[in-house]
Amino acid sequence: MARPIVRWGAALGFGALWWWAVLRLALSPDAGVLEAGVAAGGWGLSLLPVHCVPKARAVGAVDPRRWARAWRAGRTGRVAAAATRGSDAGSGRW
Repeated sequence: MARPIVRWGAALGFGALWWWAVLRLALSPDAGVLEAGVAAGGWGLSLLPVHCVPKARAVGAVDPRRWARAWRAGRTGRVAAAATRGSDAGSGRW
């Protein structure tokens, strides 16, 4: 129960900090680098939830074990040997 409360509290706190920086940039003539950095950083972080998803839930994501098997096969030469073996034209289903 404490985790969601802490998460919501952090989100609200950082949101309030970001709005303070944006409003200070817009309304105050003496706003500086700190406010600009907070506003730009908050805007940049706002893009992450749209473009990043956990790999397990991503559509079309390849299992990491598949990449590891392909890497090991390439290092042992099985892929290179199959490529130099010759043409398989007419021998398969396609």
